[in-house]
This record gives sequence, structure tokens and C-alpha cells, in this order.
Amino acid sequence: MREILARMGRYTVLRAAVLFLTVLIAIYLTVVIANWGGAMDEARRSEIRFEVTVAVYANPDYLDLPQSELQRLVDEMTATRVRIAGLDRPFIERSLLYTRNAVILNLGRSESIISDTGSRMVRNILLDRLPSTLLLIATSQLLLFFLALFAALFLSRRYGSFLDRLTVGLAPTSAAPAWFYGLFLILIFAALLRVLPWGGMTDAPPPQTTGAYALSLLKHLILPMGAVIIGALFASIYSWRTFFLMYSSEDYVELAKAKGLSSQAIERRYILRPTLPPILTSFLLMLITLWMGAIVLETVFNWPGIGRLYYQAIQVNDTPIIVGVVVIFGYLLAATVFLLDFMYAALDPRVRMNIGGGR
Repeated sequence: MREILARMGRYTVLRAAVLFLTVLIAIYLTVVIANWGGAMDEARRSEIRFEVTVAVYANPDYLDLPQSELQRLVDEMTATRVRIAGLDRPFIERSLLYTRNAVILNLGRSESIISDTGSRMVRNILLDRLPSTLLLIATSQLLLFFLALFAALFLSRRYGSFLDRLTVGLAPTSAAPAWFYGLFLILIFAALLRVLPWGGMTDAPPPQTTGAYALSLLKHLILPMGAVIIGALFASIYSWRTFFLMYSSEDYVELAKAKGLSSQAIERRYILRPTLPPILTSFLLMLITLWMGAIVLETVFNWPGIGRLYYQAIQVNDTPIIVGVVVIFGYLLAATVFLLDFMYAALDPRVRMNIGGGR
């Protein structure tokens, strides 16, 4: 028993170290790319000099100073602000400092984007946008997941039926992204029929009563949620239906049928149980994608979530926001992969982890 625990301990530490190293490399590459390999430093220094120059030449106290003195003031004030911003140090040094702060979740302050409460702290900005993303993406993805799962199980019992063939034929429609269908939904229900809003999260101004606010929120949620479900429904059903058909044709399923077991018992014991690992993987990976939101979809529907925030940060080169979103996503992904290793072993007896060289 001690040997097994020791092997598991070594495997856990090694696996955690490998995943942490992967996240560390991903964070550093994000820092480098978000800063354009250091080119953003020069752009920020130029921006600081421009702001200082405008402030000095617009100050009435400096109107009588000669040009050389004004230039000296600009140089001194620019050098001071560059030093305060840390832009006087080499980019390699600064990138390593950024990476260290990101790893310990010291996300710093935004450069241009502020939260709804007026804060520039990246943490507060992300927390402001998170509920909106969870409301839209979590509701849509959870509904899509369970709808596809139960529909696939239903079709696996009716292989070759009209509905089964129809689902197979419609599966390629999921190749188009959700925002593509969102545009059509806006065109039909907002522009032509005018029964649903074009976008946003609530009416403007937002209703004051709780009931009216909830109804306004639900009305604005219908189109983007419908776009997410329509965009992935048939491919998801086809994927799960294929899994269920594969396992329903196994010899042990035929043996269970010969023993007279009910179809519900066969599905529960011999079809659903072997498919639990891929189902669990799909479910957990779906959950962590909630953090990133749907960048284009949220932009199309003007939904104030993390996806739209990420797009805005890319537009204005707000590096702390970009790094903050990617860092937390990286940690969530690494934690999910780490947990899945052990969940696979618990759910599927065929899985054997190679711990310490053992089987």
C-alpha cells in the first residue's frame, strides 16, 4: 500500500510540475506576443512623450520660457514618467517580471479599460464582466450539452430512422460558428419581425423592478443563446450518437440482451458507463471555455462579457487585460487536465496510469 501511495505521490508531483511548466511557457509567450516582442514599449514611450509635450506647451506658466527650456522640461518629465512605468528597463527583464506577476495572479492595472465601478484593477474588471459571460455562455452550453446528450441517446435506439438520417444530414450545418447564425437571427427577429432586441443585455435604461429587469434580461438572452445552440446542436448530437452506437454493438451488450436485461439497465450499465470518460471530458472542457466567453458572438450581440472585453483589450493593446484573461484560462485548463487523469482511472477500470513505471 505504501508503495502504491508513493508511486501516486510521485506521479502527482511530476504531472503537476509538467502542467505548471506548460502554463508558465504559455504565459510568457502571451506576454511577449501581447507586447509585440517589445515593440509596444517604444509605442508607449512615444505616447508618454506626446502627452507630456501637450501638457507642457499648454501650461500658461511656461509661455515665457525659451524653446530650449521647454524641451528640457519635456525631456525630464518624460524620463520620470518612463521610469515610473518601468519602461527604462530592457524588455527581457520586464517580460520576466510580467510573467512572475501573472503566475502569482498579480494582474496589475489596466492601461485603458475601466470597470463599471471606475476601477482600473484587472481583477475588478474581470469580475465585473464574469457574471454576464456566465449567464449567456453557461446557460447556452449547459442546455446544449444535455439536450444533445439525451437526443443522441434517443437516436441511438432508433438507428436508421427518419430523425436519425435527418440529424446526420444536418450535422455539417454546425461547421458555421454561432455568431454566423446570430447574424441571421438578428436579421429575422430584430430587423424584419421586430419582436426581439438587436443586442445588449437589458433595455436602456434598465428596468427598476426585479420582475421587469428579469423579463428584459430574458428577452435579450434569447437570440444569442439560440445562436449558440443552433450552431453546435446537430454536430453534438451526431458525435454522441456515434459514441453510443459504438458501445451498443459490443459483445457484452448483446450478452446482456440475451440475459433479458431491460433496455434502461443496459443503457445505464453497459453504454453510458463506458462513455463517461469522453462525456466528462467534453463537459469539463465546456465549463472552462465559459471563462473565455464567445469573443465574436458577444461582440455581435453587444453582450458585456469577458469575450467582448478580450476583444476590446486586443483593439487598444491593453496588455494586462489580455494577459489576465489568458492566465486564468491557462490555470483552469491545466487544473482540468490534471483532474481528468484521476477521474479516468476512477470511472473506467480499463485505464491504468503508468505511475513510477508500474501498471
